[in-house]
Amino acid sequence: MNLFIPKNYQSVLDVNQTEQAIKQLKDFFQLNLSSELRLRRVTAPLFVKKGTGINDDLNGTERPVSFPIKELNDEVAEIVQSLAKWKRFALADLQLQDGFGIYTDMNAIRPDEELTNIHSLYVDQWDWERVINNGDRNLDFLKYIVRKIYAVLIRTEYFISENYFDIEPQLPEEITFVHAEELAKKYPN
Repeated sequence: MNLFIPKNYQSVLDVNQTEQAIKQLKDFFQLNLSSELRLRRVTAPLFVKKGTGINDDLNGTERPVSFPIKELNDEVAEIVQSLAKWKRFALADLQLQDGFGIYTDMNAIRPDEELTNIHSLYVDQWDWERVINNGDRNLDFLKYIVRKIYAVLIRTEYFISENYFDIEPQLPEEITFVHAEELAKKYPN
């Protein structure tokens, strides 16, 4: 297992404080994100039937964890790898209007993940999706949404720093957008 630890790193919180801070951060962030983007909390599936087309292959080579279901004549179920397709089905089922959406906290097992101190076999991942109309499929609207998300990140950072005095806010007040072509020109190698 490869470890990626910054030189001279030392945690400012002990293990108990870290666990508490993670819980507070998740609760605060999801409440604020759902309010900012008009998202409804939905429960994601842990597994789906194999062959339904709902489970994403991610990069096409990763193997999902699977198991037979006794009560369904041993039909095979797979642990969810990604919710990309499922979220769109959920939006359609809920019949949400433009400007509204869903968020969920996905739990998954990815047995082919490269193990490090920042990647594990177990995945705990937020995911969200929102209904937009064709007129909002543009760069200006994308930046508008990104600014809303960034505002939630700023509030969350401030909330944590108010509860854990050893953690100081570090994010800039404004987000900067950089196009990939600008980066390629600036860093050609």
